[in-house]
Amino acid sequence: MNPGDLLAETPEPPYYAVIFTSLLTPDTAGYAEAAERMFELVKTIPGYLGADGARDGVGITVSYFRDEPAIAEWRDHPEHAETRERGREQWYEAYELRVAKVERAYGFRRSTVD
Repeated sequence: MNPGDLLAETPEPPYYAVIFTSLLTPDTAGYAEAAERMFELVKTIPGYLGADGARDGVGITVSYFRDEPAIAEWRDHPEHAETRERGREQWYEAYELRVAKVERAYGFRRSTVD
């Protein structure tokens, strides 16, 4: 696998980035399963473009969306809202959510020779 395949591929800007940073509590029972389910569920939202994420102490997930109505649809999805509430009650010590409009984007991907 090309390491670049692990990064989200997004269209030409403009589009939106939803940046979710978090600190977990010690009680993470069920967290990994819920996170996987949310990742699968968000893919069903029209206008969802992909995501990048990492966790090493602070968790960072950046989800990309075509437009603000797509972000609102994800925010308002009933299963996402239910999981978000469980996160507040059990999994998260703290989190921040930021929404940004991507005006410019560029990158690099090393090509591989098979």
